[in-house]
Amino acid sequence: MSKTVIKPYIRNAKYYETDQMGIIHHSNYIRWMEEARLDVMKQAGISYRALEEMGIIIPVLSVSCQYKSMVHFDDTVEISVKTVKYTGVKFELEYEFKDAETGKTYTTGASSHCFLDRDYRVISLKHQNPGLHEKFKKMLEL
Repeated sequence: MSKTVIKPYIRNAKYYETDQMGIIHHSNYIRWMEEARLDVMKQAGISYRALEEMGIIIPVLSVSCQYKSMVHFDDTVEISVKTVKYTGVKFELEYEFKDAETGKTYTTGASSHCFLDRDYRVISLKHQNPGLHEKFKKMLEL
């Protein structure tokens, strides 16, 4: 069986995302992290739509960004996502935003999440959905 290789999420910086200084506004990095998170989950065989249909939601518990260099309009950014912790109840991700051409790091970040049911109660995927639990566990290896 071949190993799944997660590709970086590619994002082209849009003009409307810039601020008065002509650089990408800091709030957009959080949105891009969400886009990249959903993309990496999809690549790992986890559909967010299917999760919601099963009554599972994944709220953000915390998020952080460290801005190292500015992204400008029309820059192409590669966002790599790595799962650094998964317990069955919570998981943590790290992000690295790089210039697609030069490899220069623009930003790094992290987010943590948990699993809730429709009534906003914490759930354990290990107990409530072992198949899904295995997919998230496998994300640690990717």
